[in-house]
Amino acid sequence: MTDIDLLITNGIVLTMDPDHRIIDNGAVTVMGDTITAVAPVARMGHPPAREVIDAAGGIIMPGLINAHTHAAMTLFRGLADDLPLMTWLNEHIFPAEACLDSDRVYAGSLLGCAEMILSGTTCFCDMYLFEDSVARAASAAGMRAVVGEVLYDFPSPNYGPMEKGLDYTRRLIANWHGDPLITIAVEPHSPYLCAPELLVRAADIAGENGVPLVVHLSETSNEVDTIRQRYGVTPVAHLANLGVLAPNLLACHCVVLDESDMSLLAEHDVKVAHNPESNMKLASGIAPIPQLIDRGVCVGLGTDGCSSNNNLDLFAEMDTAAKLHKARSLDPTVMDAETVLGMATIDGARALGLDRQIGSIAVGKKADLIVIDTRKPHLTPMYHPVSHMVYAARGADVSATVVGGRVLMKDRRLLHLDLEKILTDARQIAEEIRKSSS
Repeated sequence: MTDIDLLITNGIVLTMDPDHRIIDNGAVTVMGDTITAVAPVARMGHPPAREVIDAAGGIIMPGLINAHTHAAMTLFRGLADDLPLMTWLNEHIFPAEACLDSDRVYAGSLLGCAEMILSGTTCFCDMYLFEDSVARAASAAGMRAVVGEVLYDFPSPNYGPMEKGLDYTRRLIANWHGDPLITIAVEPHSPYLCAPELLVRAADIAGENGVPLVVHLSETSNEVDTIRQRYGVTPVAHLANLGVLAPNLLACHCVVLDESDMSLLAEHDVKVAHNPESNMKLASGIAPIPQLIDRGVCVGLGTDGCSSNNNLDLFAEMDTAAKLHKARSLDPTVMDAETVLGMATIDGARALGLDRQIGSIAVGKKADLIVIDTRKPHLTPMYHPVSHMVYAARGADVSATVVGGRVLMKDRRLLHLDLEKILTDARQIAEEIRKSSS
């Protein structure tokens, strides 16, 4: 009998499959990058394996999926806190981004990858500058990622004028085509920073290449007012009029929506990335996520960037998402734990067009898995594992992270990244940014 490559055993398996199966004393086997068996230990036994992870009675579950972030903005963590969105963006973030280059983005993205791996995120969707560097960092870290160069009407510190941004995006698509971990998306920033022509051309490139289209949409009341003044309609209706709303569109934030907007998103099967902590910190508002879900809209969960969150811990984001909407609606049954855990796993995968590959534990899917150590005071006792993952667990409780069958972190130790060098490089870049802005 051929040894399997990896056995994760002796844990409660939260499959997140369509039947929401929970296997109390279960195990998962992996060959190459693929899950080959999911079953109770009593039935599976102890097959010979090249590597074994003992969950020690903890949780075995799909890796978390960060549906919207800007990984390299770890370099700006805490740079400009407690400011309105436009002040924060125009007076602090855009000037700081002018100091970036491909090497700095690579370093900041590695820092983001280290943070995500250590807190149980196995896949992230990124929008930023110098995205080839983000893709290279994710690949070096062993993470799965959907990445795309942010496109604006004005010149970018990376590619210069807009036309070259479209060319850069086409090259990204060509260069990373077929990569097992990296998917390229087309990513115009927003309706307020992108002319109609740019939005339509971006959507055309995404459609022609069968890749996701990602945009910030209806994040603030100011954005909605601006688009109404320019075009006479809401941002969602504006994209509908341009023919941009489509099943491959991931709309990030969607905070300020009216009934017609929500109906349009549902009608066109647009996916939404919810970023509650960033929206709270920037006082953008509270997205109507329960109403979107009631309409059948697929909603994933994101952290946004570290300059507006200020961390990449999706466990904390789940806790916030669940409680925020209960408080707003005065209904404790809204956004139950199973729904929110789904947003961070299978629905996040669906939002990125990756649900056939990841997001649940099932034979034939990619082995993107995490293990939670529940031998902690704050996780004891445990009556309901799903609720515990949303309301009690934190990123620091993740003891092992696996992507595509490769163990990236075990016993809280990164196996393929030099964490000390990553931290040193980030501190040095931060000091350079501090000096340039003083």
